[in-house]
Amino acid sequence: MPLQYNGKYIPLAKALRKNATKEENRLWYDYLSKYPVRFQRQKVIGGFIIDFYCYKAKLIIEIDGAQHYTEEGRKNDDFRTEILDGYDLSVIRFTNRQVNENFMGVCGFIDKTVRERLDNSFSQLR
Repeated sequence: MPLQYNGKYIPLAKALRKNATKEENRLWYDYLSKYPVRFQRQKVIGGFIIDFYCYKAKLIIEIDGAQHYTEEGRKNDDFRTEILDGYDLSVIRFTNRQVNENFMGVCGFIDKTVRERLDNSFSQLR
């Protein structure tokens, strides 16, 4: 399915970038903004605003706060993931706690996932 774009969410995405959580800011400023494969933050895809998106690796990274661990939050996340899977995108999730307590592990997992999704072409990008 072709990637859908909904421009009406752009103002909200910009506001979310300006008011990012400390965990989102840490991952962005301390890792993803300098990563050799381009990531975007608060990217609009379909009717969703994605925390971080890498077009080349078709990878979405979500940082989940407490609201994601309610029954309704899990259902919403499952629905989002199912829709995004339909675009041939891979979704990986980390908790705020993981970012705070195991930052290097989170970064290592992201790097490993990007490399796997790019099938060794990553070495040509460095």
